[in-house]
Amino acid sequence: MSEELPLHINIREPRWDQSTFQGRAKHFFMVTDPRNLLLSGETLEDARRVVENYRSGTVSPGLTEDQLWRAKYIYDSAFHPDTGEKMILIGRMSAQVPMNMTITGCMLTFYRTTPAVLFWQWVNQSFNAIVNYTNRSGDAPITVGQLGTAYVSATTGAVVTALGLKSLTKHLPSIIGRYVPFAAVAAANCINIPLMRQRELKLGIPVTDEDGNRLGESRAAAQQAIAQVVVSRIGMAAPAMAIPPVIMNALEKRAFLKRYPWLNAPLQVGLVGFCLVFATPLCCALFPQKSSMRVSRLEPEVQALVREKNPHMEIVYFNKGL
Repeated sequence: MSEELPLHINIREPRWDQSTFQGRAKHFFMVTDPRNLLLSGETLEDARRVVENYRSGTVSPGLTEDQLWRAKYIYDSAFHPDTGEKMILIGRMSAQVPMNMTITGCMLTFYRTTPAVLFWQWVNQSFNAIVNYTNRSGDAPITVGQLGTAYVSATTGAVVTALGLKSLTKHLPSIIGRYVPFAAVAAANCINIPLMRQRELKLGIPVTDEDGNRLGESRAAAQQAIAQVVVSRIGMAAPAMAIPPVIMNALEKRAFLKRYPWLNAPLQVGLVGFCLVFATPLCCALFPQKSSMRVSRLEPEVQALVREKNPHMEIVYFNKGL
């Protein structure tokens, strides 16, 4: 019965303990579930209504706890945690596996020619730019000019990096050449993410107390948040771009693939997809999304703001983004 559902369930936080890796992994397996992409707009709005009603103290008739948590995770998969806006479909974390398996599989398949490297690195970095913008931290708007400059800078830097690495491996064994896409992606993540989130580095991101009360904006928190996201993204790409090349290098020496070369790309995409199903949530779980920082590590002016509101506070919290 709906009246039996308690009103003290904290759905502002994940269902599982985020202080442990296991709890974070369970949380992100739900958030990154590709099946969330198939949900209709009506289902998303129903989930939003259930979550917002519950937070305001109104329980939907007949609602069970499992249904409440299901609605919370549907809501989290599609709506930005800071702004509450519906996120771009391909920018959602639930799109990571299907989008990345296609793009990465093609990057690993078509790596031998410069035009192919150029095209797939551009596609990959364009997709990453959308993801980085969609999953940014904070609720401050970014202008079209700022977004365009960041996109062009990030994509150009990534493509130049890929072409430079490719030219260095011309005279090396073919298996080394297969790892150029991964090296380029790792280097590009170090360029793309900070550039697409440069506004956070300049102006800071919101820091809060444990209850979510806003205390100020911190550039130091933004630096930590972006560094953690870079590490997670490189880790996410590593299995998908490191394991399939070894398998494909062995398979291409056998008669089967020589007889059916058209199977190369589907096999690459399938292997990458299998890796990403696990790598995506597990690498998102490396750091809590609600990250924390000691007050003493904040900028002096932000420390003063925090001390003014709570002289005894030692830890502040912030959404690091994904």
